[in-house]
Formats: sequence, C-alpha cells, structure tokens
Amino acid sequence: MAVRLEQDVSVISQSFETARPEEVIRWAARTFGDGLVMTSSFGADSAVLLHLATREMPGIRVIFIDTGFLFPETHAYVEQLRRLLDLNIWHYRTRNDPFSYLELAGEEDFRHRRDVARCCAANKNEPMERAMHDLAPAAWLRGIRRAQSESRRNRQFVEWSARYSCYAISPLLNWSDADIEEYLHKNDLPRHPLAAFGYRSIGCSPLTCTRPVEEDEDPRSGRWAGSGKTECGLHLEDYQI
Repeated sequence: MAVRLEQDVSVISQSFETARPEEVIRWAARTFGDGLVMTSSFGADSAVLLHLATREMPGIRVIFIDTGFLFPETHAYVEQLRRLLDLNIWHYRTRNDPFSYLELAGEEDFRHRRDVARCCAANKNEPMERAMHDLAPAAWLRGIRRAQSESRRNRQFVEWSARYSCYAISPLLNWSDADIEEYLHKNDLPRHPLAAFGYRSIGCSPLTCTRPVEEDEDPRSGRWAGSGKTECGLHLEDYQI
C-alpha cells in the first residue's frame, strides 16, 4: 500500500516534538488506515506501545519476530498481552531450526554466541524482512526511544525507511524511563516476568545477548554485553543480511 505524504517528514516530525504518543498514533491511524502495522519484541517495555496503539486502532497488525532463542517467559508474556489487549499478532519465525543453526554456525555452547551479528541476521532480520515484504505496510509503528542508546539519539518521529519501503513512526521517541514506568503503573499493565529478576532490556536467551543489569547500569547494557553491539539491526537502514 504505497502512500506518500504531502508534507516533508522533517516538518511533520518537528510538529510531534511536543505531542503526546497517542496524538502521534492517532495521526498515523488517520493517515495510513489499514496500511499501518506495528512491531513488538514483547520485551521489558513493550506493553506501553501495545496498549497505546490498540486503544487508538484496535486490531492493528502486530508483527512479532520469533528468533527461536527467546526466553520461555517471553512466550508466556506474548500470550498474556494477547489476551489482555486482544492483540492481532502476526507471528514470523526464523526459517532455521534453533539447534541445527547452532551446529551449522559452529556455535558450540547454546548459552553464548561467538558471532552475534550472524545470528541476528539469520534469525531476526531475515524474518523481519520477510514480514515487511509480505504485509507491505504503508507505515510502521515502532517503540524506539532516544533515551535508550546513542544510536537512537538523532532519530525522528517520522522517517522514510527505504529498507522496508514504508514510513517508520516512533511515538515514544521522547519518553524517558520514568515516563515508561509511570504509564505501566497508571494503566496497571503487566510487566515482563523477567523484569523482577533484573532484566531491563530483553531479547534472546544466550547470556551474550541478554543478561540482568544492576540498578546503576544502563538498561540496555545487558544486551550483547561486552561486544560493542547496540542494535539487533531491525532499525538500521544500511543493514545487510
């Protein structure tokens, strides 16, 4: 569903700098209609955008990428939120059998990844590329925030994604960790089961990909710890599978 905005995206983005997330989502739903999708990792903060989006657009298609290495608690959380928010989940799985992938990739210990980039490419980015090709959305809601990492500091509320041939919209871009916590509490939203054990950013299960963090650590420091990697690749335009 090809849609081209009449206004320059930089102008639109600037107008959202002081807007509430629900205003951004309402604009996206009005502008793109059924061509709007969203993604969710069903991680530590995911309930916030899922709640906001489904209040404004019940039935929105939610793309969920199953890498084959997600925590069992994440799958339980998917089901909990699906029932609570009546989610329309489009489940895209890796093409690889998890154990066969480890053997073929020369990964000898399932608790670690020697080559995290290869694993992300094969098991996370490939299914995402396939989902976006199959669904061909006009626009995509995502949950990235500027406060999360240096690589996200300069992102805009609305961007054109040449990689996915659609607009990428980030309603929570200006929210802090405190804003997220306040929204979760105010709306009595359930937290990811692993949040109680110090997991503040949750991806795949190898310790090289997700570990718990201390209170004084950056929430995302538990992702790909010690590798220098800060992104799985889904939000990068120049990513090569």
